[in-house]
Amino acid sequence: MNEKQQSPKPDDRSDNVEKLQNMVQNTIENIEEAHETMQFASGEEKQKIIDKNKRREEAIEGFRSEIKDEAQDH
Repeated sequence: MNEKQQSPKPDDRSDNVEKLQNMVQNTIENIEEAHETMQFASGEEKQKIIDKNKRREEAIEGFRSEIKDEAQDH
């Protein structure tokens, strides 16, 4: 290979569970912050926050499923 060609990085999944757990924690914190913001929001803004938090909760379910899959693979 010459200098301009780069080989792909090896697939390192050793810290995937830790990264996914951090993503879950960050998403939970975002949900909590959004709940605090809701008390100052108008009706339409409140509905947007509710909808976004629902998507966040669905994302958390997905993260947790991935965590289980990663744990089983190791």
